[in-house]
Amino acid sequence: MLAAFTILLLFQCLGEGIVFLLKLPLPGPVAGMLLLMAALLAWPPLEKRIEEAANTLLSHLSLLFVPAGVGIVATAASGSGHWFAILAALVASTALTLAVTGLLLRGLGKKGGDA
Repeated sequence: MLAAFTILLLFQCLGEGIVFLLKLPLPGPVAGMLLLMAALLAWPPLEKRIEEAANTLLSHLSLLFVPAGVGIVATAASGSGHWFAILAALVASTALTLAVTGLLLRGLGKKGGDA
């Protein structure tokens, strides 16, 4: 499993490096995930190598949100007076995410012949 974690971290670092060198307006880990997806499409046996480590990380996914929650609470004072805008942005982004996810699942379901 150590090799699988190494592969996942390698893709994250590769994404960070590419974003830094090319000055892309994209988070490095997102670029790394896109590179990992391309690698998985190009070389399907890679999935078996990283599957156990990925499932282990997913089972502890809620722990990865703790730093973000702490950051939000720590900087809450700077948002005073803007709570309506923050709430509107949260509601709108949640609705947009649900809509895009639903449309994507519907489209993938039709493509796979499940719908």
